[in-house]
Amino acid sequence: MSITTYAELKTAVTSWLDVPTSTFTNQIDDLVTIAESRIFREARTKDTEASISTALSSGVYALPSDYLEMKFAYINSSPISSLERRSAEWIYTEYPLRTSSGIPKFFARESTNLIFGPYPDSDYTLKGVYYKKLTALSSGVQALFTNNPDLYLFATLAESEILIGRDDRIKLWEMKYQKILSDVNGLDRKENSSGSVLRMR
Repeated sequence: MSITTYAELKTAVTSWLDVPTSTFTNQIDDLVTIAESRIFREARTKDTEASISTALSSGVYALPSDYLEMKFAYINSSPISSLERRSAEWIYTEYPLRTSSGIPKFFARESTNLIFGPYPDSDYTLKGVYYKKLTALSSGVQALFTNNPDLYLFATLAESEILIGRDDRIKLWEMKYQKILSDVNGLDRKENSSGSVLRMR
């Protein structure tokens, strides 16, 4: 059986669970939603990345609604100024004057914004990459699912205890999900170091 669509995933799940499709139609939808939420929290791959390229306005950057976690960020100055992560409290302690001060070297998340230290003295361009929350599979297929249908299958099966009760297969499905997740996240780490010989620094 191929798993290339939301409907095919649900069919596969009911087949693995050995339950009638008609009996658990709404619950299967909920089960996939729960599994997706878990995947979005735990998967960190190129398929969950998005780019940032925007001019800073009023010294802050309003985070996108799909923001989950920052991978890296820098100020596109000359030379480029890499940004180090700090807490918002640290930023305010070290840079209490929130007026034009210089090129930012640090950033922190404060609610739904990023703040910087020193406070930007110009509308610098912020660039970088963040991990995003993907759209629900029920709204359309995305690359993470297309490249890793097994991740979605076993994530959904691993969450199925709330639907089918105690089952010896749950532990196996959870182990399988964890192995696939580790492999998926590991592929990006391998790719990041591929193409050249590692050298001692």
